[in-house]
This record gives sequence, structure tokens and C-alpha cells, in this order.
Amino acid sequence: MENSEITILLVDDEPDILEFLGYNLEREGYKVLKAKNGQKALKLAKQHKPQLVILDVMMPVMDGMETCLEIRKIPDLADTLITFLTARGEDYSQITGFESGADDYITKPIKPKLLVSRIQALLRRIKEVPGNAGIITLKGFTIDKNRYVIIKEDKVITLVRMEFELLQFLVSRQGNVVTREEIFENVWGDDIVVGERTIDVHIRRIREKLSIDSIITIKGIGYKFFEG
Repeated sequence: MENSEITILLVDDEPDILEFLGYNLEREGYKVLKAKNGQKALKLAKQHKPQLVILDVMMPVMDGMETCLEIRKIPDLADTLITFLTARGEDYSQITGFESGADDYITKPIKPKLLVSRIQALLRRIKEVPGNAGIITLKGFTIDKNRYVIIKEDKVITLVRMEFELLQFLVSRQGNVVTREEIFENVWGDDIVVGERTIDVHIRRIREKLSIDSIITIKGIGYKFFEG
């Protein structure tokens, strides 16, 4: 997918931030939409279906966390990547962000080259992986790679992209213990920096959404998927 085919929605209540981000991303050829609050962002997201949303956390009217939760409720935006952009770098904020459905977390201020690099790394996730299409049938549920959904008891369950890719990776290594380092490398990639508890949060959300106990924690090492 070419940069000109990718739409990025920027959401921040500071005009200078919107101008700075917009200028640097448009210079890379991306189509950029801008919103000053969460409510406006939701309208633009529904209308334009961006591939990526960059959300400030602290905003009036509707903050970033609430906006992220609302975006994740929209089926047409299930594949949209969301990253928070905020001056708050505390681990608690990162965990809260991932629990609301975010894919990544960028701390500002950030240099233009680093910003573009992080965005490019994020967007690489939306490219199709050869041989990634098809159906995986497991005991209790089915993974539909084509539609990026899980089917359980005739119900369609939508996971955010990183939850889906994490589950898919664990299933591909079924029966084997997968280290946290392997998960970061194969699911997030070496060029994405995320908090230590990122995997834990995503695993917990997968367990809750699918109501499964097939993913077990190997203390101090990683995780293992098995069919009970």
C-alpha cells in the first residue's frame, strides 16, 4: 500500500501539535485529517475510515481514552490502528491506553524523523502477509484470517489488530512455550517500543473476549497456547 493510499487521523486540542504532525506526515505523502476533540474525531473516523488514528490523551469534550473505546465499538473500524500521543509517559498511562484498545503509545515531544519512523513501523502491520489468508478451526472457536474476526458458537467476535495477531502467533506455535522476546519480535517488531506489561494486557483482553483458558502463562518465560 502506497503512502498516498493511507489516511491518518490526527486528534489533538493543541493547534501547534496538529500543524507539526500534519506537516511532517503530509510531507511523507500521507492523506491527513485533523480533529481538535474526540467527538469530531469520531465523525471523521466513521466517514473516512482511516488506517491510523493518532490520539492525544488529555483533551476537552472527550478525552483520548474514551475516544479510543468508542472507535473500537465501530465494526467498520476494527482494523484501524490507534496510537496515543501524549506527554504522559508513566507506565500506568500506557496500560490504561492498551486496555482501551490502543495499538501503540508515543510520548511527546518527538523529533520528526523518529515520529515518521514510528508511524511507518505501525503502518507496516496493515500490509498483507503472504499465505496469511484462510480459516483456522480450533476446539471451541475459529480464526478467520480473511475478515480478521473470531467465530465462536456462531457469534462473530472482533479483536483489535494486535490482539488478533498475538492470538494468531500463539496458535501458530501451539503446544510450545513462546517467550516474551519472541512475541515482541514477531508481533510488534523490533522497531516498536512498548511497555513491559503490554503483552499481559493484550493476553488478558483475549481471554476475556473469547472466554477461553487455552492461553497459559509460563511464569518468568512467556505463554503457551494449547487445545484442552
